[in-house]
Amino acid sequence: MPFFDQRDRAESFGAVAELYDRHRPSYPDELIDQLAALRPARVLDVGCGTGKASRQLAGRGLDVLGVEIDAGMAAVARRSGVEVEVASFELWDDRGRSFDLIVSGQAWHWIDPAVGAPKLVRLLRPAGTVCLFWNYDDDDERLGAIVQDVYRRVAPESFEETRPGEQGLHERTLRDSGCFSSVEVRDYKWSETLPVDEWVARVSTHSNQLLLAPQRLAELQTALRDALRAEYGETVPLRNGTHALWARP
Repeated sequence: MPFFDQRDRAESFGAVAELYDRHRPSYPDELIDQLAALRPARVLDVGCGTGKASRQLAGRGLDVLGVEIDAGMAAVARRSGVEVEVASFELWDDRGRSFDLIVSGQAWHWIDPAVGAPKLVRLLRPAGTVCLFWNYDDDDERLGAIVQDVYRRVAPESFEETRPGEQGLHERTLRDSGCFSSVEVRDYKWSETLPVDEWVARVSTHSNQLLLAPQRLAELQTALRDALRAEYGETVPLRNGTHALWARP
């Protein structure tokens, strides 16, 4: 089933909005600098969540409007100064407004592309740009094997096999929509080292874990902490990336 049809997952983040904002990573400075270099007069952030990308763009002096389906996530974004309108992007009333740059960080897979792609084009000003991007784990085999083993043992209903073609699927969807004359793929690699507790808190904001019953989630968190500490000690070395699709009509 496509992600955008899994509404229980798509709309599960509001209950952990504060944790999401605290533990989810932001986006690479290289990406944000490239977006700011376009000098857009007005930016739309689709599925802005708690405003992580919006804040980074506003910090470069850009005028950003967010659209977010979850009122709890939007409330966190507003507290940090982001202007947000609460609605699904598909049903959002743009009231005739247009934008030089439209971005979507970690959210486009929740939106029906058959509706979303044409709407992106309609909202873009001439020579405008769309940039859809996702952070992802680029873990080595050692870490991946440890985490997968815990999921299979403790919460098999929450385990998801890696989908190697998923990033390519979003690219093909944009190309096949017929709405864009060019779709460019850019990848940004970065790394970090996190305390075990912080890493567990981060992955506990993922939708597959949010659907677990509280006791099951607690069991999974404990098992992940124990397994990681047994292998790495108190910190986990992480390899990450940000996959971005740059599109123009």
